[in-house]
Amino acid sequence: MTTLTRRLTVTFQDKPEQRLRIILGGLGCLLFMAGALSVTVGALSLDLAQILSGSLTEFDQSVLFSIRLPRILLAATVGAALGISGAAMQGLFRNPLADPALIGITGGAALAVACVIVLAGTVSGYLGLYGLGIAAFVGGIASSMVIMRIARFSGTFSVTHMLLAGIAINAVTFAGTGFLTFLSDDQQLRALSFWTMGSLGGALWEPVLVCLTIVIPCLFVLIRKSRDLNLLLLGEENATYAGLDTHRLKRAIVITASLCVGAAVAVSGIIGFIGLVVPHLIRLLFGSDHKLLIPASALFGASLLVLADTVARTVVAPTEMPVGILTSLVGGPFFLWLLVKQSRLKP
Repeated sequence: MTTLTRRLTVTFQDKPEQRLRIILGGLGCLLFMAGALSVTVGALSLDLAQILSGSLTEFDQSVLFSIRLPRILLAATVGAALGISGAAMQGLFRNPLADPALIGITGGAALAVACVIVLAGTVSGYLGLYGLGIAAFVGGIASSMVIMRIARFSGTFSVTHMLLAGIAINAVTFAGTGFLTFLSDDQQLRALSFWTMGSLGGALWEPVLVCLTIVIPCLFVLIRKSRDLNLLLLGEENATYAGLDTHRLKRAIVITASLCVGAAVAVSGIIGFIGLVVPHLIRLLFGSDHKLLIPASALFGASLLVLADTVARTVVAPTEMPVGILTSLVGGPFFLWLLVKQSRLKP
């Protein structure tokens, strides 16, 4: 067994492309199995063999194509968006605590969406979904710009200032969302509750298509930036000496990550800790190479949120738990463990 492990290790070291394909293939299989489990579990159980053979009844087909599949695809898309945005932000700040929700980007996006819902009213169809996406993107990028400016006050980038600024931004956006909740009517209050708790219960094909048209291009952009993020791991000064335009890279990463977070918040509300937990676990298991880290975070984030949503809609059946509550219940203890581990590693 030991000899076989050594041979595999040597093979992976000699053939990194083969290692990349095997890992991504394994994570793709995990996503497929998570989707297969999710499509069969629920208030109405569906048989996977009947689904594959096409022998479902008309009612079961309606449940499958109108409810289950849109929800699974939306969960996978949102999970992938949060996973790659978390991986990009952690690579940019060179710190595993740089989660889009933790440093205020998600809060800014949610506040912008709340402003649209309460002050501008809701618009149906693709226009409304893209409008919410644009509002979330503007809110997220405004928060990220404020945080980066504060983190630069000392002349050099300070992770401590970034985290403190994120806490302050989260407090302000939480207060703003609370004030808008106070001003809202019953219909707006229900919509705001959806955003603040995070839920995929309103999944339809329209939000799935809108989210996909935003997240897929962002994924390809971040994959193209993986080499630059690897250079940034050497330190900003060393990366600059190696010919990297760090300011241009920061703008590209912040805009792309904010766009991903905006798309996720627009269709599902605030779902915390996916962007923190997923990239960190991938980094612990497979290393910090962003060429692997970013696509692996997309696949694992998609799998994790599909599984979390499956648990959320079945654990308290016939009612449904908002998936944002479940991810926070799991992600909170993980975040505390990460803080304790980092404090122990410091001399």
